[in-house]
Amino acid sequence: MMAIGGNTAENHPISMKWIEKARETKGAKLITVDPRYCRTAAVSDVYVPIRPGTNIAYLGGLINYILQNNRYHEEYVKHYTNASFLIDENFSFDQNTGLFTGVEDDPVRNCKRYYRDGETRLYPDEWWYQRDENGEFLKDPDLQDPNCSFQLLKKHFAPYTIENISKITGAPEDVLEESYELFSSTGEAGKAGNILYAMGITQFTHGAQNTRALAIAQLLLGNMGVAGGGVNAQRGQSNVQGATDMAMLFHIIPGYNPTPQQAFHATLEDYFADTTPAQNWWSNRPKYIVSLLKAFYGDNATRANDFGYEWLPKLDGLDHSHIPAYKYMRDGEVEGMICVADNPLVGGSSSRAKMGYQKNLKWLVSIDVVENETAAFWKGPGMNPADVDTEVFILPACASYERDGQKANSGRWIQWQYKAQEPPGDAKSDLWIVNEMFKKLQALYEAEGGTVPEQITKMHWDYDGPDGEIDIVKVCMELNGYNVRTGELLTNFVGLQDDGSTACGNWLYSGYYNNLENPACKRRIREKEGLGFHQEWAFAWPLNRRNVYNRASCDLEGKPWNPDAPVIWWDENEERWVGNDVADIPGTWTLEQSTENPFIMLPEGVGRLFSIGYQGVGALLDGPFPTHYEPADSPVPNLLYPNAIYNPISQRFYENHTVETDEERERYPYVATSYRVVEHYQSGSVTRNQPWLNEMMPEMFVEISEEHAGELGIKNGDTVLVESLRLYNNGEQGHIEAKACVTKRIQPLMINGEKKHIVGMPFHWGFMGMSTGASANDLTPSVGDPNTTIPEYKAFLCNIRRA
Repeated sequence: MMAIGGNTAENHPISMKWIEKARETKGAKLITVDPRYCRTAAVSDVYVPIRPGTNIAYLGGLINYILQNNRYHEEYVKHYTNASFLIDENFSFDQNTGLFTGVEDDPVRNCKRYYRDGETRLYPDEWWYQRDENGEFLKDPDLQDPNCSFQLLKKHFAPYTIENISKITGAPEDVLEESYELFSSTGEAGKAGNILYAMGITQFTHGAQNTRALAIAQLLLGNMGVAGGGVNAQRGQSNVQGATDMAMLFHIIPGYNPTPQQAFHATLEDYFADTTPAQNWWSNRPKYIVSLLKAFYGDNATRANDFGYEWLPKLDGLDHSHIPAYKYMRDGEVEGMICVADNPLVGGSSSRAKMGYQKNLKWLVSIDVVENETAAFWKGPGMNPADVDTEVFILPACASYERDGQKANSGRWIQWQYKAQEPPGDAKSDLWIVNEMFKKLQALYEAEGGTVPEQITKMHWDYDGPDGEIDIVKVCMELNGYNVRTGELLTNFVGLQDDGSTACGNWLYSGYYNNLENPACKRRIREKEGLGFHQEWAFAWPLNRRNVYNRASCDLEGKPWNPDAPVIWWDENEERWVGNDVADIPGTWTLEQSTENPFIMLPEGVGRLFSIGYQGVGALLDGPFPTHYEPADSPVPNLLYPNAIYNPISQRFYENHTVETDEERERYPYVATSYRVVEHYQSGSVTRNQPWLNEMMPEMFVEISEEHAGELGIKNGDTVLVESLRLYNNGEQGHIEAKACVTKRIQPLMINGEKKHIVGMPFHWGFMGMSTGASANDLTPSVGDPNTTIPEYKAFLCNIRRA
C-alpha cells in the first residue's frame, strides 16, 4: 500500500485500522510519501520525504522505474490498456518548453471549455488514434512501434531518472529506489498494490494529472479491478462522494453527465451528438438524461419539447468555479450568494482578500450549524461594519446526526443514517430548507415572471410530507427512478428508457431504494466469510458493484489473476460471469466481448495510458501524459524542462498573485504546505466550538524544523509572523500570527544542490467560535487546476519571522 498526499493514520483512522490489520495478518507493506514525517509515516515500512508540489516527479520516477526494469504486468498492459494503440504521427512533446503538440489560442474551437480571460492556452480536444480504411484502430500488439502509446509513454518518462527525481523532490536516491522497487513488485500476477491519496494529490495546479499518474502506475502494474488494488480517494468528509455524485460542481449534472454548454449544445440532439459515444456504457447517456429531465420537469417534459431540455440551464462560456466566482464578486458582477454548509473565508484560498470582496454582495445567505466566518465577514479582521451594506441571512441547520438521510463513502457505498436526536431550537434539515426556499421561489416566478421563468415554474416539485415536514422517501424514490405511468420503482438503471417512460434523479443510484419495505441502502448484513465485499451491507453504485472494472481481475480466459482472492470469474458451463461481486460487464456479453472491453466506461473499452478525447469522453486539458510542472509559487526552475515553470494552462484570474521574480523568491524563501489535524474538522466551525477539542488542540501553529528554528532564532512556543505574496498590498506586507512548533517531523530538503526549508500549518482556524486564530488560507494562492479548478493549497512560498 502507498499513502501519498494524505495522512491516513490521523485523518482517516478507520482506513488505517484495516491497513494495520493487513500488515499484522498478511505481511502487507506500507509506503508513505509526504513532506512531513506524519503519523502515517511514523508506522510505515518506507517513508519518502518530498518537496510539496513534486508528486508528478515522484510518480513519473515510479512509472519510469516500472518501464525500464520490466516490472509491468505484460499481459494486462497489452490487452487491457491502450498501450498498443497507434497515435497520430504528428504528436510530439517539446522537452524544452514542456508543451505538447497542438497548443492553440482558440480554446472555444479546440477544447469546448473556455475561460473569461481569453488568454489561456489549451490543447486540441483530441489527438486521434490511427485507423485503417475500415475505421478500425491501428495497433502494434508487440508494443514496439514508436507511435504506440506504450513507446510514447516510455519516451515521455525517460528523463524521470532516480537522480533527477531526487534533485527535484529532495528525496534521497536510495529511498526512492527502495520505494519504487517495493511498490513495483505488485506488478506480478497474483499480487495487489493499493494507492491511497487525499488532498495532498489533488490541491495543485496539476492535481488532476497527479491522479492520472497514480492511475497510469496502477494500470502498468495490473492493479486496477483486482481485490486490494485501485486508486482510492481518502475523503475529507463522510459524504464527499455523495456530494459529487449529485453534481455539486458547476460542470456536471447528476450522474457525472457534462453540463450542457449553450455554444455547442443548444438542442438535445446537439448534446447527445457531442457527448454520446457509439459503444460501451456511455452509449446509454440518452436514457439517463431523458429520465433525469422527466424527474426535473415531470408531465411538462414531453417528446415534443425535447423533454424540457430548453429549460435546463446551460453554461454561458464563463468559468463558474470557486476562484473566478470571487473575482466576479470583486468586480461587482455577483449580487448574492447562498452558502450551504460552506465556509470559504476559512476553507477557500486567499481568504483574507475574499473577505473584502464579499462586501460587494447585496445579500448573503448562510445555511449552517453555527455563525461562521463567511456569515460574519462584516466584523472580521480589517473590516469596518459601517462600510458593509450586505444583508446577511443566517438559517440554522441541524447537524448530520439530527436528521435522517444517506451518505455515500469513498467506496461508493450508499448507507442510510438514522436521526440520533432532535435538533435544537429552530434548526432545520437542509432538505427542509431547500424545499421551503424553492416553493417560495416557484410561487414568486409564477406571480411575477422573470428571465426564463419556465426553468423554475415548469419544475416538478412534490416533496411535502405531513405536518409541514418534507417527505424524504419521495426524494429517495425519485433518485432511484420509477415508471412514469405506473409509479412502480425501477429495479435498477437497466430499466431506464429514452422515450420519457421513466424518471430518475441519478442513474447511478438506481437500485439503492427500489424496495420501500427494505431498501438496499438500509441493509446491514455483515459478511462472515469471504473477501469482505459485504454485498448485503448497504448499496454500492453502480448495481451494488464493490470493485469497478473487475473484469480486469481475470486473465484473457476469465480465470482470476489471484485465485486466492477471486472477485469474479468466467463459468464455462453457464457461459457467464459469476463470483463474489457483481461483474462489471453487460450480462449478454460473451467472454470475447468482455476481454476486448474490460473498461466499459471508456468508448475504446480499455484503460488509457495515453489520455485522449474520444467519442464524447474527454481527455484532461493539460495533455495526454502527466508532466512535471513546478507549483505556481516555486523556489526553483523546472529541472526537466528549462523553459517551463508552472502548468501553462493553470486557472489564473488575478495579476501579481504568485511568486514570479528572483526578488520575490528571496522575500518568500520557504516552501509551505497545509494539512489537517485529527482534533479539528474542516474549517473548524463545529470543532472549534467544542471545549474538549479546543483543550486538546488549542491554537493555530506552524511547524518548522529544529535547524530552521535555530537559523531564525525561534524557540518552540514563540509567536511567529508568516507572510506571503497574497498579503502584500501597495507596498505593505501583511501576515498571520501563529505559535511555532519546532519539530523533527519536518526536515530541510536538498533541491538540486540547494537546501530548502519546509513549513507546515493546519487550516482549521478563523476569527469566530470559542477557539480563534489565523487562517492558513490567508496565505494560499488562488490559482487552480485547469481540469478541476481546485486551488493550489498544498504548495506555496512564505516567509517566517519572530513576532
